[in-house]
Amino acid sequence: MFSDSTCVQPVWLRLFVTAAAACAGGFFFSLLNIPVPWLLGPMAVVLFLSKLPRAQMYWPQSFRNTGLIIVGYTIGLAFTMETFYQIGTQLPMMIGLTMLLLLFSGLMAFGFASLSGVSLPTALTGSIPGGLSQMVTLAEEEKQIDITIVTFMQVTRIILIMFLVPVLAVSPLFTDGNAASGGSSVQTAASWDGLFPSALLFLGLCLAAAWAGQKLRLPTSYMLAPMLVMIAVTLIGLQAPALPVIITNGAQLLIGTYFGLLLRPEQLQHKARIGALTVTGGVVLIAGAFSLSLILEHLHHVSPATALLSLAPGGMDQMGIIGREVNADISIVICYQLFRILFIFIAVPPILRWLFKWIRKREALKN
Repeated sequence: MFSDSTCVQPVWLRLFVTAAAACAGGFFFSLLNIPVPWLLGPMAVVLFLSKLPRAQMYWPQSFRNTGLIIVGYTIGLAFTMETFYQIGTQLPMMIGLTMLLLLFSGLMAFGFASLSGVSLPTALTGSIPGGLSQMVTLAEEEKQIDITIVTFMQVTRIILIMFLVPVLAVSPLFTDGNAASGGSSVQTAASWDGLFPSALLFLGLCLAAAWAGQKLRLPTSYMLAPMLVMIAVTLIGLQAPALPVIITNGAQLLIGTYFGLLLRPEQLQHKARIGALTVTGGVVLIAGAFSLSLILEHLHHVSPATALLSLAPGGMDQMGIIGREVNADISIVICYQLFRILFIFIAVPPILRWLFKWIRKREALKN
């Protein structure tokens, strides 16, 4: 795992070491009965080991994309016509709660900017929840934004949410004790019987959909496009097999390991202050999402775990995985998360660009 600083290990060895560490993390978290062990275990162990001196770890993005395709396949199986009817009745609530969550994030960005000393555009871009790729892309286009801080804020919040939300979702406050930490009822029922060759056919279809979604620049395309395809498959009456738990756990490992290598605090200036403010902001944002989830739970009579995961300021893929593990209503969780992602991708960048332009003009007048 470690070598002289002047010696670069071959890619295959770095990949093997990373995979071994990820598997060890998954097994260890499973033994401890920690929620979503095959997502959080690899992420935690790889994150820790990657910060050790002379550590050389490697995990290609294509591995994460493969995991997202599998997650999209499994989530798409949960949708029915009754699901869409239920979602239609909640559209006004989706709009209202999404706007409140983004407004709350904006207010937090003002506080972060004043306390940390970073520019307001940087704080705003780093504070938008659930839009890592879009916000980092926006940061690259705006010269006044510190992309290192934006990436750190976004990744830190995602990792924080991926650890805290599963613990909350399986706590007595959000469940009745029926959710198992090792897998949902759908996963338990799945087996290898009848899996081939139909599963290969449908997974191949999902792979093609992911490729097309990437070309069309769909948000979270490697998960969203396969999910949409499997929704269509389910609605037209075709029977696609559920995947065995070893495959879904493997998908979580592929995703968790990738996120474990994303966080790079060593590239920051004023690490302690910015790190402390980012973590505090993440906790406050989760608390705000929890408060909004109480409104959703009360007005639409969904389960506490479903309400929390629907509004948790993470990503659609992470919340979908956690939702399956705690037996939440996946369709509602995904639709709330998807609505926010689409809003962030479509509406937020133009709004932020207009705001940044206004800030530049205001600063120019002061000077």
